[in-house]
Amino acid sequence: MTTSAGLAQAARSNLWMHFTRHSAYDESDVPVIVRGEGPYIWDARGKRYLDGLAGLFAVQVGHGREELAEAAARQTKELAYFPLWGHAHPTAIELASRLAAASPGDLNRVFFTVSGGESVETAWKLAKQYFKLVGKPGKHKVVSRALAYHGTSQGALSITGIPGAKADFEPLVPSTLRVPNTNFYRAPEHADDYEAYGRWAADQIEQAIEFEGADTVAAVFLEPVQNTGGCFVPPPGYFARVREICDRHDVLLVSDEVICAFGRVGYDFAAKRYGYQPDMITTAKGLTSGYAPLGAVLASERLMEPFTHGATTFMHGSTYGGHPVSCAVALANLDLMEREDLYGHVLRREDAFRSTLDRLLDLPIVGDVRGAGFFYGIELVKDKATKETFSAEESERVLRGFLSEALFEGGLYCRADDRAEPVVQLSPPLVCDQAEFDEMEQILREALTQAWKLL
Repeated sequence: MTTSAGLAQAARSNLWMHFTRHSAYDESDVPVIVRGEGPYIWDARGKRYLDGLAGLFAVQVGHGREELAEAAARQTKELAYFPLWGHAHPTAIELASRLAAASPGDLNRVFFTVSGGESVETAWKLAKQYFKLVGKPGKHKVVSRALAYHGTSQGALSITGIPGAKADFEPLVPSTLRVPNTNFYRAPEHADDYEAYGRWAADQIEQAIEFEGADTVAAVFLEPVQNTGGCFVPPPGYFARVREICDRHDVLLVSDEVICAFGRVGYDFAAKRYGYQPDMITTAKGLTSGYAPLGAVLASERLMEPFTHGATTFMHGSTYGGHPVSCAVALANLDLMEREDLYGHVLRREDAFRSTLDRLLDLPIVGDVRGAGFFYGIELVKDKATKETFSAEESERVLRGFLSEALFEGGLYCRADDRAEPVVQLSPPLVCDQAEFDEMEQILREALTQAWKLL
């Protein structure tokens, strides 16, 4: 099974892969990734690829960092496992203190989870119980944006705004509402005024709250930069307006930073970049650079206060939330990012990354390039003048049937996706620089040029 063919056959026979159309491998081998170093990965055949997605928006510090493996080994020898159920252990305590000190405002309470979806699930449950404890039991509904991805568990999937991801699992948890996202490229209103468009999009949140009744709405879940659809950045004033709306209606603002925290947009927490104060932040991915599974919910003192009296308990948790080894890896990861100033590196190089990707706008298939930090989406179109998008048949034939494989075979691991409009998403390790930017652009240019000929 150690050969490339043996591994691929075993994968085909036994491994149920996530979000995978398995029929795609009826007559071809499953790609098997066996090694990583810096911004690159290698498959079982020995071929090298630029990791243009940081695994899954996670590997901030790049692959193969020995200090993270050593931190895990040290902790495993000292205390491999103990739960946070009524007890604590040193790495969870230290990490919670470090996150609380770095967080915006008074988000001083840290509840550890295993994943981003679990963090979202936790935040919704916390919001519902909080309002029950303060005498507002009717506040349980959640507002989120169209096409936004927030996880796959029943609660988190209910908050997710991607119809195709939800249909097979209906009925889901009720009481979730959808509002417009901030895709200015396809703005239905104020298409000539970015700031006015942002205010309009924020005002749709207030309209949803008022329509449902503010006494029924508990929280608004928003990504600082929305992933699905291709990196929708917030227009100027958008989050300030959302914060005003939430305050006016006593609704919690949850900043879902599972992707955007820990350097993806150049800050430890993206709420700092965009200048707003959330009531909770949900995190995972970059917290450990993907070297160990760990997530966290950072909550304000206001939300913790009702739980500090009498027998009140948040009846929620998991076996591996705040795992000692994962917390040790997270601490070493944060040390590494601080020592190498990776947040500063992203801010210094984001314009170069963007300008390199902007070269692709000379291709007829590229309609828009958008994003921030090291987090960009490239929207593909049939007609740049009209912004006409692909038909379902064209997405199947060109995006899935050609482009995904062509990019990978060209040496670039990234995502070609059409859960909204057809987009290519790029989210490379934070250690990348101009050489890697150029490599991405060259591989994209060749594949997109060929894709255009298939339309």
